[in-house]
Amino acid sequence: MLQIKSALLSVYDKAGIEPIAKKLSSLGIKILSTGGTEKFLNKIGINVDKVEDITLYPSILGGRVKTLHPKVFGGILNRKTNKEDISDMKKFEIPNIDLVIVDLYPFEKTVEDGKSEQEIIEKIDIGGISLIRAAAKNYNDVICVSSKDQYEDFLNLLKKNDGYFDKNIRKDFASKAFNISSHYDTAIFNYFNSSENTFKYSFKNGKDLRYGENPHQKGVFYGDFTSLFEQLNGKELSYNNFLDVDSALNLISEFDGEIPTFAILKHNNACGLASRNNVLDAYKDALSGDPISAFGGVLICNHEIDYDSSEEINKLFCEIIIAPNFCEKGLKLLKSKKNRIILRLKNKNLSKTLIRTCLNGLLYQDKDLVTDKVENFTISTKKKPSEKEIEDLIFSSKICKHTKSNTIVLAKNKQLISSGTGQTSRVDALKQAIEKSKNFKFDLSGAVMASDAFFPFPDCVEIADKEGIKSVIQPGGSIKDDLSIEYCNKNNISMVLTGTRHFKH
Repeated sequence: MLQIKSALLSVYDKAGIEPIAKKLSSLGIKILSTGGTEKFLNKIGINVDKVEDITLYPSILGGRVKTLHPKVFGGILNRKTNKEDISDMKKFEIPNIDLVIVDLYPFEKTVEDGKSEQEIIEKIDIGGISLIRAAAKNYNDVICVSSKDQYEDFLNLLKKNDGYFDKNIRKDFASKAFNISSHYDTAIFNYFNSSENTFKYSFKNGKDLRYGENPHQKGVFYGDFTSLFEQLNGKELSYNNFLDVDSALNLISEFDGEIPTFAILKHNNACGLASRNNVLDAYKDALSGDPISAFGGVLICNHEIDYDSSEEINKLFCEIIIAPNFCEKGLKLLKSKKNRIILRLKNKNLSKTLIRTCLNGLLYQDKDLVTDKVENFTISTKKKPSEKEIEDLIFSSKICKHTKSNTIVLAKNKQLISSGTGQTSRVDALKQAIEKSKNFKFDLSGAVMASDAFFPFPDCVEIADKEGIKSVIQPGGSIKDDLSIEYCNKNNISMVLTGTRHFKH
């Protein structure tokens, strides 16, 4: 067992350190400190020895150098059972340090707040991170508290054991310390890195999920969910819930600043989506696209959900409802289903990169942030799409972009009529979409068709034509584009080429 007899406290954030310092003092433990921490402890009546009085060296370079001294690090790194270490401690009059408590400069927060480069640089902790690494390395003889998040646990142990800590506890705190250290260094590297083809990413606090994609799989979420959402109701999100929410948010982000748009997703694909002048109509028309698939689905809207819409939504069994806000009365109604997850969208600051595991490694890419726009269109056919068709073409392309390849999306009057998703052939995807639209009694005359990739043959436009579809949007780029264009010209169909492929494998 290690008995703490001396402690070094050097913390940026003073919140929570007072009860620890008072308990250390009551146990007769000698406290060393520097700078702002020393002043804070003196102010609350804690007797503190200045590190400068031990090192006989003042804090210099504007506080950049305070604890970086052999008498400090010797006190931390000495091995109590090593004869040479014991001799050096006596020879150089190095005081022993049994406990190190550090809270690092807030580098990540400073970057997030958009501070100047100089301010960011000054928040790269040198002394603190060195203290943490030294204390964690020598966990056999020292206990290291490396973050304010650990204060409560440490204080409870301190009270329980009156300043004694066994090796397992010290090793656990050392593990936490190296986690803090590596995370901190990763954040700094990613801030500086602009050229090295090196992948580093770090999350400190993973959230254990009930299970993974299936019940026999373990699942953990790493990330800051609360920065995006406030959960207002329901059970904890599952692995699949997280995936669905991610898909829903990425899709609805395509309609930022537009008229009320409601999307319903199932298994990461949209099964209903509509844009209307009010939320209620948007929801009703989104639901009518596929009311069967909507059962147990995820609902998301780009506007506040009012009471009338809440009444309609409440009739449907759904897993998740997401919106930037809810009227108070409507929210109370939606909460009547205790397990229904209700999320208030706080912001849409999603990552601009995508990462996935592959072959014992990772695939990394920029997120597809291109939204097809009129100014980028190339009208490849003699017939030009009407203004209304152009609106539907853009609408359908947004859905297509967020639907699993191969995909075909059919839309009309800013409503998703149907889609064929994740098929091995584009023809099969189209046939699936047509069959689905007929099942729900939709008239495809005047509808538009969107594809996530080019048509290497004219078969898809021919099939669509026979169903009354007269306008098509696709990336283009096939050496046989002319075949599809020729068919369109012969059959009075307009075709727009975007030049941008939207695969989603």
